[in-house]
Amino acid sequence: MSEKLRQDHFKVKPVKQFNEAGNAVTQNGEQELDESHVPYLPGRGAQFNTRNKFEKNEITREYKEGIDDWDNPNAPTIYLEQESKSIVNKVDSPDVGMMYSMNPYAGCEHGCIYCFARNVHEYWGYSAGLDFERKIIVKKNAPQLLRKFLMNPKWDATPIMLSGNTDCYQPAEQIYRLTRGLLEVCNEFNQPVGILTKNSWIIRDKDVLQEMGKKNIVSAMVSITSFNEDLRRVMEPRTTTAKQKLKVISELSSAGVRMGIMMGPMIPGLNEHEMQRIMKAAKDHGATFTAYTFIRLNGAIKFLFHDWLYKNFPDRADKVWHLIEQSHDGKVNDSRWSTRMRGEGSIAEIVAQQYKKYGKLYGMNAEEWSLDRSIFRRPGSQGSLF
Repeated sequence: MSEKLRQDHFKVKPVKQFNEAGNAVTQNGEQELDESHVPYLPGRGAQFNTRNKFEKNEITREYKEGIDDWDNPNAPTIYLEQESKSIVNKVDSPDVGMMYSMNPYAGCEHGCIYCFARNVHEYWGYSAGLDFERKIIVKKNAPQLLRKFLMNPKWDATPIMLSGNTDCYQPAEQIYRLTRGLLEVCNEFNQPVGILTKNSWIIRDKDVLQEMGKKNIVSAMVSITSFNEDLRRVMEPRTTTAKQKLKVISELSSAGVRMGIMMGPMIPGLNEHEMQRIMKAAKDHGATFTAYTFIRLNGAIKFLFHDWLYKNFPDRADKVWHLIEQSHDGKVNDSRWSTRMRGEGSIAEIVAQQYKKYGKLYGMNAEEWSLDRSIFRRPGSQGSLF
């Protein structure tokens, strides 16, 4: 981590002395962060816990080899079960392509280092770093909440996005099957729904998705960022391989489910050159539509990504970091609507031109298509409500 980012994030103070264990401490006795003592955590995207901006008090932890489980890559994920008050959320951002979303889980064990949802974990009182990957909030009553929501006579069957924030098919789904429950409710009501996932576990719900596909009330996107397995393993360590994702696209599209790909984020110097290959492979396996985002590092993600980048790609880290800065007006955390998702400048423009060129070449996004809202019905009602 560069000295400037280190100072911005950790508020490093001059070292005055050492404690009995040999650890550097500040004048008031607090331990200095010394990353040379911290082992790299395989299987995790983040390598430490960033400060929660909403917490007034900051807890410092002394590194003790073999004692603290924060440095243990095999430390079990904690599932925090709760009874939520709501499940469908209104999306106010005008540049994300959805009006409503629902997320049965908060936090995500996939551990994608660039994930924008990391910052949301701070609202729950946790860190955007390792906490985001290890402390997963489970909304156990999600299907019941959705049923109650759809029974509201004012609801107009606007499509709802699954995984608008964290992945609905992350490993927790193998235990709780909440996404399955949400889909079954949507199928019962004929409620249109979109899905975005990085996990092949979606194939377990092929039966209900096939039924919804016949009624034109579901579409799904699989996120593919790279065919380079060495890159994927460290960038999105607990996601499935690109090869497996293509199999998902092929099987579900053959079952009548409209399938697409999300190429996001495109990161200059790491994966932006793979856009054509990803689009062609997706097309060959049955995908008919695409989307992409350009890397942006807002909030705590800036510190996590910088640390990850310099540890995993020291030979090109400076180049990649500066290319990201060039694409966001000298910063890495652009928050301007529309621009934040696409970037600006020559590098971002090249990516945009590739997307347009190869999308046209492979016939992506050529069809006019929308989810069918007309057949929505509430149990016990007489036919369509519209």
